[in-house]
Amino acid sequence: MTQESRRNFLKASTISAVAITATSGPGLESTFAQSMPQKTNLELKTNEISQKLFSDDGLAMPIATKPTVSKLAKGLDRTMVLGGGGEYYIAWYCGFFHGLLEAGLDMVKIPEMVVGTSAGSYIGSSLLSGEFSRLRTEFDFFGKFPEIFAKIAPLAKPNISQMRADQINMSATDGSMETRRIIGHAALAANNKVNGDRLEKVAAFLTGDSKKDWPTSRMYTTGIDCYSGERLVVSQAAARKNNIPLAHGAAASSSLPGVAGPTLLGQRYVMDGGICSNPAHVDLVAGSKRALIITLTDGLTGAILTTIPHPIAQNIEDIKATGTKVKWIVAGTPKGIDLLDPKQIAGALRTGYDRSKIEAPKIKEFWG
Repeated sequence: MTQESRRNFLKASTISAVAITATSGPGLESTFAQSMPQKTNLELKTNEISQKLFSDDGLAMPIATKPTVSKLAKGLDRTMVLGGGGEYYIAWYCGFFHGLLEAGLDMVKIPEMVVGTSAGSYIGSSLLSGEFSRLRTEFDFFGKFPEIFAKIAPLAKPNISQMRADQINMSATDGSMETRRIIGHAALAANNKVNGDRLEKVAAFLTGDSKKDWPTSRMYTTGIDCYSGERLVVSQAAARKNNIPLAHGAAASSSLPGVAGPTLLGQRYVMDGGICSNPAHVDLVAGSKRALIITLTDGLTGAILTTIPHPIAQNIEDIKATGTKVKWIVAGTPKGIDLLDPKQIAGALRTGYDRSKIEAPKIKEFWG
């Protein structure tokens, strides 16, 4: 969906998924909370089996639903959150960080923790693996780079199974786990082979040789388990425990239902981390001293890739309530933009670069 108000769309929508209201403890969503109507015995047994088998893989982490200090960020000073937004936003990020590096901000070394979702998982992984620094010096950044990137970006006419997954995703009116499971099951049932190769190529291009290991302990990628609806967070420790390479973590976080993936991480099939109501997963940096948060939109207006409500401003207020100081940058999207169109890459690269010149002095002051 292009530049249409999320608020107006949701008001007009007549399709609703079942919401889950129960929680699994103070400020955390339930993994398999009961929905209405009551679950059958088989459904309850299924959930029990799944929890028992997967509880030790270290990937599932409930989304905080109220101000809660993250165990990952406690005691850290500078953290960074990079939200998602398709090929357009990957290119925007590349231009933005290219400009910050030119301005003397070493975004590879400054943050102690980086949380990346979808497009943000790609650029975060590229930065911390060192591949981005190589790419920006080896290629004509505003010439050859967009040409190469456009050639490998996923783009194909959707088949009917992809159309089903996309339309279900674009019919959601809440971000409950039940809704995420419904979307995840549609994603699992979609034939995305036409784009699978290209997704792997984008991951390899941006993360370099990170196809066998998770080389940086500061990088965390997010995703949604297609079967259970759980939020998954891949750290270096969890990645090595489950034999997940960094490139696969980034690809999974960008596996948009009806477009690409899902991607297998360990023994879980995973879809785009933005398919929830905390799309940038800012709760993971709650409790750090300072958090730089960059998102494509404010959650209410601009181009979108799901109709699940994205209350980003409230998500950020919740982490501020834990004592974290926040600098929030909203990239914004041009009117009518298609976030998945490779033809937008060159323009997005330049737009991100121009924005970096505005934000660099402010970031220097914030991170000082």
